[in-house]
Amino acid sequence: MHFTLFTSFAVAFYLIATALIIKSLNTEHRSVQGKSQVWPRSFSLAGVAALFHALSLADTFWTPSGINFNFFSTGALVVLIVVLLLLAAALTKPVEKLGLVIFPLAALSLALKAAMPGKAHWLHNLSPGMETHILVSILAYSLLNIAAVQAILLALQDWQLRHHRPNRLIRSLPPLQTMESLLFQMIGIGFVLLTASLLSGFLFLDDLFAQHLVHKTVLSILAWMVFAVLLWGRVRYGWRGQTAIRWTISGFVALMLAYFGSKLVLELILERV
Repeated sequence: MHFTLFTSFAVAFYLIATALIIKSLNTEHRSVQGKSQVWPRSFSLAGVAALFHALSLADTFWTPSGINFNFFSTGALVVLIVVLLLLAAALTKPVEKLGLVIFPLAALSLALKAAMPGKAHWLHNLSPGMETHILVSILAYSLLNIAAVQAILLALQDWQLRHHRPNRLIRSLPPLQTMESLLFQMIGIGFVLLTASLLSGFLFLDDLFAQHLVHKTVLSILAWMVFAVLLWGRVRYGWRGQTAIRWTISGFVALMLAYFGSKLVLELILERV
């Protein structure tokens, strides 16, 4: 019963927060100044939603039997961390508009988890090293997820400014240079976490290239290489605009396939855990 109530409250608050962001697009002074409040009201409601989100996971993700890492539980956890990182960033950065994508995604992840709980995929007796690897991996994916959303907004902003047809959303965003700077800050931190994730995997996993892990390892290394080249290109050649956007989204797609591609095939298509 608590699970249903917590999930319902979280979904409702996420959707209300999204509606407030949409409403804020009509606010004249934000459109003119191109920046958000330090802590917008929508993010206060999203903070309440995140609390209910965490409570909804408590009964089904962490249990006496272990950690349930099935597809929808893991997805809901990742989206929760994405929301928390976004809320933290909002204390100092103009990231309110990212909530237009992330908050509905959080609501959807919880709705899918409630509607299709799926088979449990238990992880038992994890060593501290493995727990560290899992935590760092999820943090890296979550932060680079936000970077991908930022890249999509940046692509829309760049396209509309080039065609001299900016809509209310684009006019409410910070200047293009600020958006790019924020994108590379996210990618830089995410790249450090992804590096730590790969290193901890080599240290604490017996064989990263075992049959059930090889695709994750290869795709994760590919994503690491994409982000490494992007950061090098930024420093060496000043890459920006469409080049930065394409490399960011390419790296995130590789990472998404590494983290969730196999789980999707094994758990939802082949019905194996």
